[in-house]
Amino acid sequence: MSEPRSRPNHRQNGNADSAEPSDPKKTDKPPRPVAPTKAETALLPPFPGVSPHEIHVPETRAECHDAVDEILSAGIGGFDTEAKPTFRKGQKCTGPHVVQFALTDKAFIFQLHRDVCEKAAAELISSEDVLKVGFGLKNDHGQIRNRFGIALNHVLDLDQIFRKMGYRGQIGVRGAIGVLLKQGFKKSKKTTTSNWALPELTEQQLRYAANDAFAALKIMEALEQEGHYSLPKESS
Repeated sequence: MSEPRSRPNHRQNGNADSAEPSDPKKTDKPPRPVAPTKAETALLPPFPGVSPHEIHVPETRAECHDAVDEILSAGIGGFDTEAKPTFRKGQKCTGPHVVQFALTDKAFIFQLHRDVCEKAAAELISSEDVLKVGFGLKNDHGQIRNRFGIALNHVLDLDQIFRKMGYRGQIGVRGAIGVLLKQGFKKSKKTTTSNWALPELTEQQLRYAANDAFAALKIMEALEQEGHYSLPKESS
């Protein structure tokens, strides 16, 4: 029979209650919030998204110029990128192939195989005059640097705000829509892994890309309304 392990003598200082937890923070700490599961959000009313008639795909120099002007004038936009996926080990990603910006009632999809769109997207990406709001932007930084040779400037990664609110890891757009708007946000895996380098994107791809950016902007607006975030004031 083995000898019993020695235990610390909690009463050695004459305090009969010293064995009890003395730090109220350890016992009264509220539980961390938990994002709804995919199955739970599927039961919620659907996120309406941006109107298909307000998804714009600039092609000409004039269209790109007008889009850039409108986004810069807004000063803030939902932001995301899409890239043709890689499926083989060691295969290098050449994306992003699509850059999308969303305003309060519309979205712009820049296909980067068009030179004029690549230049327009690069101007917005590097601009300090437009706040780019999105989720999980860490990967975007690296891809943008590799593709454009520039930095992704003036961004708000919403995952960081949710971490400050107590959520673990990346909550993502689906979970955030469920938490704040009590709506379901569907993301098709087939569309996610589709070819984003196509010369002409499908309607499903356009809606997917537009709503990723549009949802990010709506989430930021909801965070503002609930007091979890406030836009920095412009210096006079």
